[in-house]
Amino acid sequence: MEISDEISDAYREYNREMTIRKSRLACFIGMMMVPSFWILDLFVYEEQAKWEFLFIRLACAALLAGARPLFGTPLGRRYYHVQGVVLVVLTSSSIAWMIGRTTGAASPYYAGLTLILLVLAVVLDWTFWQSVTAVALVLLLYLGTCHFHALSEHVAPDMRVFINNCIFLISSGVVIAIGSYFHTNLRRSEFASRYQLDKSRLELASQNTVLQDTLHQLKETELQLVQTEKIVSLGRLSAGIIHEINNPLNYAATGLYILKNQGQRLASENPEEFTEVVQDINEGVERVKNIISDLRTFSHPDASQRDTVKIIDVVSSSIRFLGSEWKDKVIIEHDVPSDLVCTANKNKLTQVFVNLIQNALDALKRRPPGGEPPRIRITSAVENGRVLVRVRDNGEGIEPQNLSKIFDPFFTTRDTGQGMGMGLSICYRIIQEHQGSISVASERGAYCEFIIDLPAA
Repeated sequence: MEISDEISDAYREYNREMTIRKSRLACFIGMMMVPSFWILDLFVYEEQAKWEFLFIRLACAALLAGARPLFGTPLGRRYYHVQGVVLVVLTSSSIAWMIGRTTGAASPYYAGLTLILLVLAVVLDWTFWQSVTAVALVLLLYLGTCHFHALSEHVAPDMRVFINNCIFLISSGVVIAIGSYFHTNLRRSEFASRYQLDKSRLELASQNTVLQDTLHQLKETELQLVQTEKIVSLGRLSAGIIHEINNPLNYAATGLYILKNQGQRLASENPEEFTEVVQDINEGVERVKNIISDLRTFSHPDASQRDTVKIIDVVSSSIRFLGSEWKDKVIIEHDVPSDLVCTANKNKLTQVFVNLIQNALDALKRRPPGGEPPRIRITSAVENGRVLVRVRDNGEGIEPQNLSKIFDPFFTTRDTGQGMGMGLSICYRIIQEHQGSISVASERGAYCEFIIDLPAA
């Protein structure tokens, strides 16, 4: 199986972590097993085992205990591939010492060297070259120990026993090296397959997430298109209604004008009452005409036209548009001077204030009962040649983590189908087009305030 550089790097890091973990485990096993074999020493070499061999085994266990924490240090992580060699040298040296102190080549402790190789090869998952290196070191250590014993004791070793032991060590080493070679290749192939599988699973999960987001967005877009179609139909219907209502209003206004001028000549028992009634009718007709005028402007926008716009007119129109939603439910107060003006597209600016007031009304609907009455307050001021308008409500406020995302397109905290999350994004874009800025301040459970900054006319 061909392995890419990406998988090779991942396997190298994986092998590093596993080697460090298994080396620490091998140290722990050695700390337990090396002293426990002192019981065997008592049966084979009773005299040396009493003190000398016990000391050697305890010293080896202490060295293993000291090496164990070093494997996790930056130096140990850097040279992780030599940790197996360190463990082989520490444990094999104690066995070689005991071989040299007893009968040399005739000592049965050569089997202990084979046991060390087998245990470490299995626990540490040696590679082929690590196995070859470890076997070579153990074999050289055994040969050197036997040679040292022959020189120090002036006794020639039994060559048949010596050759038999060497062949046994070499054969064991060959089996360990071959097994390590095939096991290493198997582990690498298994890791590559698992890595590819995990990568494919993550890609599939990512694609599934994108697909779900796309389906959700398509559903929301469909709802928005339906809503847009309704608005377009409403616009066409409003144009017809405006035309049909406007003509009778003109007749009524003309009749009121004549009635007001001729009313003084009519005989009446109470002329003041007559004048008051005519004035009330006139105010009602003017109010209807204002609403129709606002509706005509909103239904037939001219996005490019900019004029000197009175802020009070925009605020009043926006409040009138939403009259059915707040009457007898919410207190709306505004403190906007009648002479405060800016250069803007009146229709677009009205769209901004309608959206902000609508959002405030929605927030007040979710407000827990009790406490002060629901209230929206709109204030304005002029600072350094800029017009500042604040729309503040005492609703539930905005979560702190959402403040930075409130003007992002498609961001909404409403339930599915309740909105696309485009309202504030459009407001932000409109204010930007007018060389202004819009910001928000909020305290959860207390208030939410939008601040519009526009250049003064």
